[in-house]
Amino acid sequence: MDIEALKDSTLAFVETHKAWTPVIAAVLAFCESVAVLSLFVPATVILMAVGALIGGAGLAFWPVVIGAALGAATGDWLSYEVGRWLGPGAKQKWPLNRYPAMTLKAEGFIGRWGVAAVALGRFFGPARALVPLLAGVLGMARLPFQFANVTSAAVWAFVLLAPGAGLLAWFDR
Repeated sequence: MDIEALKDSTLAFVETHKAWTPVIAAVLAFCESVAVLSLFVPATVILMAVGALIGGAGLAFWPVVIGAALGAATGDWLSYEVGRWLGPGAKQKWPLNRYPAMTLKAEGFIGRWGVAAVALGRFFGPARALVPLLAGVLGMARLPFQFANVTSAAVWAFVLLAPGAGLLAWFDR
């Protein structure tokens, strides 16, 4: 299935089943945040389109934001825990061994910024799923990781969905 067909079918489903929009946003954000899964699901584009549907179709904004934030935080948490479980040997396994330069840059980013790298990484496409995985591999403490994870997930979901929701609501006036 091509990306355009996936986007179109997801948006058609959201329009038809508006009550499921928070759950759909959660699943998409989860897919976007899990290290390997994010390579196969174009969730950011679809979530931005869902944001536009919020304003145009009269969907409740906050439940969708909360769903997306929960999905993103859960996906990053899973990537982090997989990284902790795999440990430093993960860098010699797929997919990290296929991208050694990117892995090294992400490690340097985490080394320089610490827990803030988790929050900042969420806003940069390729780093979004890699930073939590490497934070786990490098043994970052769980509580600071989760604090940065959950707070940045909430901000990310709002920033991603608000422009589309606000613009279409404004044009509908």
